[in-house]
Amino acid sequence: MQSPLRHGKAALGTTIATGALAAISQAPERASRLLRHRYPTVAVTGMTGVGKTRLADRLSRRASASSADQGGQDVGSAVMERRTRRDPRMRGYRFRVVPGENAATRLGALDEVFHDEPVDGVLHVVAWGHATPRRTGGTSGTATATREEQLAAELEDWSITAHRVASMAVRRDRPTWLVIAVTKADLFADDVDEAVRYYSPGSGSPFGDKLDELRALAGGARLSIDVLPVCAEGDGRKAAMPDLLGRLELRLAQLSGHV
Repeated sequence: MQSPLRHGKAALGTTIATGALAAISQAPERASRLLRHRYPTVAVTGMTGVGKTRLADRLSRRASASSADQGGQDVGSAVMERRTRRDPRMRGYRFRVVPGENAATRLGALDEVFHDEPVDGVLHVVAWGHATPRRTGGTSGTATATREEQLAAELEDWSITAHRVASMAVRRDRPTWLVIAVTKADLFADDVDEAVRYYSPGSGSPFGDKLDELRALAGGARLSIDVLPVCAEGDGRKAAMPDLLGRLELRLAQLSGHV
């Protein structure tokens, strides 16, 4: 017959082993939560030509060639690009730049950021009709598009993304925030306020109506929406613009709990 002392030691050993196994099994989840807290994942979406990659490069402090150096109208990636921003306090962001081309790779990237590995926030990039036109594959010459055509293309592109955001938001607790980044603000410096209104919820604009629909589906209280103008370029001719990039960085830090 086993002594009470030996039985007690065995029970204690079993308890310790069980606790250790539980701690080990929970370690990956805890590490994942810590990573998400310190480095939230941000989907950078938007149609081709609005400057998503350039903006992600600036936000992640990554040097990139100018559009002129890259060939102007041929700039753009057909695959998802990844950028990481780190600061001395071991905080930052993991950016996922979704390609803007309507291709299978784009749909796959959207599935990844909104289904397979849900992001914490969305940075949707628009340009108030000033996106760089892209040539159709296999063609030559200069691509052209009217501002009205570009605005219509932006709206169609947003409809696809908004559907994915709403679908994820009703099933999960993410994303918790959405920032509409109105890029190329230097091209319409005198009309920045009007551009921001166009992309704002409750504005009555076609884009604003789409945002109102998203908030109704996702739950307005759960999904924070900001609209901020931004100029991703940093050369001398933009020097007269306010520090719009800095304002965007500050808002991202606030939304992510970094400040």
